[in-house]
Amino acid sequence: MLSERLSLALAGGDLTLPDGGMIAVFGPRAGTDLSSLPTERVTVITGFKPDHDAFAAAGYPCARAPQESCAVALVCLPRAKAQGRALLAQAADLVGTGGLLIVDGQKTDGIESMLRDLRAQGLSPMVLSKAHGKMLWFAAQPVPADWHARGPQPVEGGFVTAEGVFSADGIDPASRLLANSLPEKLGAHLVDLGAGWGYLAARILARDTVRTLDLVEADHVALDCARANLADPRARFHWADATTWRPDNLVDAVVMNPPFHTGRAADPDLGRAFIAAAAAMLTAQGRLWLVANRHLPYETALAQHFAEVSELAGDNRFKILAAARPTAPRSRQRR
Repeated sequence: MLSERLSLALAGGDLTLPDGGMIAVFGPRAGTDLSSLPTERVTVITGFKPDHDAFAAAGYPCARAPQESCAVALVCLPRAKAQGRALLAQAADLVGTGGLLIVDGQKTDGIESMLRDLRAQGLSPMVLSKAHGKMLWFAAQPVPADWHARGPQPVEGGFVTAEGVFSADGIDPASRLLANSLPEKLGAHLVDLGAGWGYLAARILARDTVRTLDLVEADHVALDCARANLADPRARFHWADATTWRPDNLVDAVVMNPPFHTGRAADPDLGRAFIAAAAAMLTAQGRLWLVANRHLPYETALAQHFAEVSELAGDNRFKILAAARPTAPRSRQRR
């Protein structure tokens, strides 16, 4: 893991940090130990709200984008190759030619591919291998122009997405199935938990009976895409952790396609947390509709929070689950 590789590289003297200047850490996940770095010089750069909140609570300054130049940039490699290249390009611009760039990732994150790409650019990074991953460090130089973030890109249906967001290549089939399965009347005030780039919200807002739709999304890039995709005054956008966010008032319905991975590891508890959050924000007559991969055991969690649970539709890959009459304590106050 990053903390092991970082502490080993620094303790062994292979990696030496400059005596001064800020250190930007791009995209660390919550729980990552950054204590090997001089804390007073570190700024965490992340657009993922749960990670942002975790590092802010630990006392680190956090930002969605760099605010000033830095002496060192550490890139925690994401799963999407284009997104990883874009982060590296941003980091290289931040430290300038000759500044110290560090890239860390697991083999499953594509660190081997990144190493090959860097060598193809004429770079000779120092390499430390440990814990099924690698840490690379080298003096920064300008990267190829096509490594920089491209910004929103068009996909089917007239929507735009961006590299690294969920279902960046087009409409997610599970979300399409859920949208096609929803009843015509959903209520006046709805919440889309984990709204992504806004496809499901766009389908919901096709109903004139919907007066307000709160889109709750942890990925700021995805939320920016949703803003671009939804020119509708009924839509309200919230950069927030869907498992802890609460509306100002209890709502009529929640619709969601909850994530079920943390990194590459399957994590059904994340979907269960979405279900608990949904139950807490619904009126006594409120309803929840969600789509899930067929193998995920969400029925038990639904039964713990709702008096009525049923499978509304589905196929061999996905199931559409409906729940009504929430039994969980509910609060009208946003947290």
